[in-house]
Amino acid sequence: MKLLRYGPEGQEKPGIIDGDGKIRCLSGIINDVNGAALSVESLEKIKRLDLTSLPIVDESVRIGACVANVGKFICIGLNYADHAAESGMAIPKEPEVFSKATSAISGPNDNIIKPKNSEKLDWEVELAIVIGKHASYVDVENANDYIAGYCVCNDVSERNFQLERGCQWDKGKGCDTFGPLGPWLVTKDEIADPLNLDMWLKVNDTQFQNGNTKTMVFDPAFIVSYLSQFMSLQPGDVISTGTPPGVGLGQTPPIYLNDGDVVTLGIEGLGVQQQRVVDYKKLH
Repeated sequence: MKLLRYGPEGQEKPGIIDGDGKIRCLSGIINDVNGAALSVESLEKIKRLDLTSLPIVDESVRIGACVANVGKFICIGLNYADHAAESGMAIPKEPEVFSKATSAISGPNDNIIKPKNSEKLDWEVELAIVIGKHASYVDVENANDYIAGYCVCNDVSERNFQLERGCQWDKGKGCDTFGPLGPWLVTKDEIADPLNLDMWLKVNDTQFQNGNTKTMVFDPAFIVSYLSQFMSLQPGDVISTGTPPGVGLGQTPPIYLNDGDVVTLGIEGLGVQQQRVVDYKKLH
């Protein structure tokens, strides 16, 4: 299933994509696409629905972030060996963990706001895991049972804030609009192999990223198990799993995003995002 949220920011409603690619309204079936809606029982209930009986939603509607009320937005850094190399960093022996503020979450086609004093605004197409049930001290062999599905994430980054303003990556990762999610949350039954998904990103007319999840250092099941040794994971939590090479920081010379640039990105089976960069100064 492809679940989504649509409508004005802060007023999103739950929806689902039918077999013809149309948005159908799930209001009245679930309150939102949130942790409660991602339980096995809830997903089975939705799966049994006759989608043709649900109202069709105007296709021009705004698409919101595909998960609501995210409790934790966790990221794994340097999880592709070739991206670590282009960043001039060693391949981690254990997952490199940091967090994005949940206030960074935005819709897949909403604008990216270039922050005040930003000098090095960058992009990262990533596969994100959405947790479906409480996970604590989970074995790798059972970790997939705790995954509800997957979605596209653009781990937008400000490299000056991240790498040159002290040792805390979070400062360069958590600005408003730095976490577009969606367009859909695709349930795991539709993804035959999360470790064989093509992923790509272009800025304006130039493609910079062209990778595949098979080059991950740590796979989704390992990541879920690993994180659950240090914190409990809750339904609706999002884990973004790293990016392949081709980020702006890795170009020679580096290339960064500016006002008016358009970023388009996608992952096989998970849909496409597109954002326009708007400078903070234009909004204030």
